[in-house]
Amino acid sequence: MANRRRGEVPLDLAGTRYTLCFTLGALAELESALGADDLNGLAGRFAGGRLATRDLVALLGCALRGGGHALDDESVAALPLAGGLDRIAAALGAALTAAFGDSPPNP
Repeated sequence: MANRRRGEVPLDLAGTRYTLCFTLGALAELESALGADDLNGLAGRFAGGRLATRDLVALLGCALRGGGHALDDESVAALPLAGGLDRIAAALGAALTAAFGDSPPNP
């Protein structure tokens, strides 16, 4: 079960419940995967509202691994989009908000 106080967000995909969480390690992995120099660069990239599919795979993979699921990006890319991309994006948005807070990043 997801613990919201720890920044965990539940996500159901094709009948399986997953936990998303951006731990410090998950954020470091995401910085590396997306070529961001720091947390402000990472937050600024997402604030723009434009994401490629590979960004979603990296985001979802890092959040799943931060939530305790041992899935590589190939396995993440093969997950079914049951319920639609909007639901996955909303869960990722909630996990990012839990990690970064509601305020915009400092330039």
